[in-house]
Amino acid sequence: MSKQDGSNRQVSATSVDSSTATILHVDLDAFFASVELLDRPEIAHLPVVVAGRSARAVVTAANYPARKFGVRSAIPLSQAMRLCPTAIVLEPHFEKYRHYSAAVMSIFDDITPLVERLGIDEAFLDVAGARGVFGPPAEVAELIRRRVFDETGLHCSVGAASTKFVAKLASGRAKPDGLLVVPAEETLDFLHPLPAGALWGVGAATEESLGKRGLRTIGDIARTPLAALQRAVGEASGRKLHDLANGIDPRPVTTRSIEKSVGHEVTFEVDTSDVETLRRELLRQSSAVAVRLRAGGWTGRTVVLKLRYADFSTITRSRTLAEPTDVGRRIYEEVRSIYEGLDSRRAVRLIGVRVEQLTDGEGCQPGLWDTDEGWRDAEDTMDAVTARFGRGMIRPASLLSAGPPRGDASNAHRIDYEERPPEEDRHEGPPDTGRAPGGRASRR
Repeated sequence: MSKQDGSNRQVSATSVDSSTATILHVDLDAFFASVELLDRPEIAHLPVVVAGRSARAVVTAANYPARKFGVRSAIPLSQAMRLCPTAIVLEPHFEKYRHYSAAVMSIFDDITPLVERLGIDEAFLDVAGARGVFGPPAEVAELIRRRVFDETGLHCSVGAASTKFVAKLASGRAKPDGLLVVPAEETLDFLHPLPAGALWGVGAATEESLGKRGLRTIGDIARTPLAALQRAVGEASGRKLHDLANGIDPRPVTTRSIEKSVGHEVTFEVDTSDVETLRRELLRQSSAVAVRLRAGGWTGRTVVLKLRYADFSTITRSRTLAEPTDVGRRIYEEVRSIYEGLDSRRAVRLIGVRVEQLTDGEGCQPGLWDTDEGWRDAEDTMDAVTARFGRGMIRPASLLSAGPPRGDASNAHRIDYEERPPEEDRHEGPPDTGRAPGGRASRR
């Protein structure tokens, strides 16, 4: 896989035959940092990180000069400053990111109606039907890159391939500001030298486990008999890995949109700063959100905590998971961790839990060794009991002594269908100058 700092950058020659590479993956380079630097071009060559100003702030984004020092998104700002003491810290402005994302997505829509958005800064495009108007896929990709820069000042990288999986890998290799085309007949030559960790669903622990079996590259996995691979990692996971390693990925680019988020929140009748009360409420809401996710067949990647304090100031904090989830315990552990990083002395008027970046659970590929497997099995059992006997027959033990939350629960079963800015963009109440940024963590 390409390194996050672009040191392994690989791009295509202009003469490449792209006729079979009709799926594009377009990814904006270091998006949040790049947007901030539009107003500060004089420091674009210096290490820059985007983060809040609080003692517990985490890095939302880092530009490529900062990445060369090992700085990356989702690490504590304090760690980033140890890695790169000269880094310049810029505060995030989420309204800007929404504005530029909309502008870029509009360019994609001008090229083809087949656009599958993947969050705020990337998308798949099927450009097979655009040949008659704009030329072969490589020319379409270059047109997109030119328009994005001319109309926004931002750079993007594009991978072009015959499948979504390979296109996404190719865009990562092309970073920053590049185009890499992988013709269909060169798919296996491109894939097989890459480490096993480049496959979807293979994290660091799984990659290490595969390595112990002598499976260190995608080629090693492709050459392993399917039955042997399934004995090692399970029937479903073995099939998926074997297919991907052999360049098999039949998923089309889909424009079907799903709900933006699933969230529950409650306003207390009396403001409270009691930590145990708030933790129980977080567990109740996390469990309820997970039930709605599973009922809808969705998983979510970003977990959001919302707090409104007694003075009506409102903050949100978010964390993006390595793997999407529909497990209530995982959601709870993340929002509890976020809450415990905040000032617990302040009285809380409203508390809410939300999961964003939803995808069809069926299309999700969890890690091969699922650390949430036990909780998932338990929650599946709870779902089955609820379906047969009704709600309230079974729930987490820590909630048994607690009655229903007192307060305004009118939003307790809300699903956000409408297209609207997330809470981070709406700045309710006095500004929170120390807030950690929200949104997705960069994977580049």
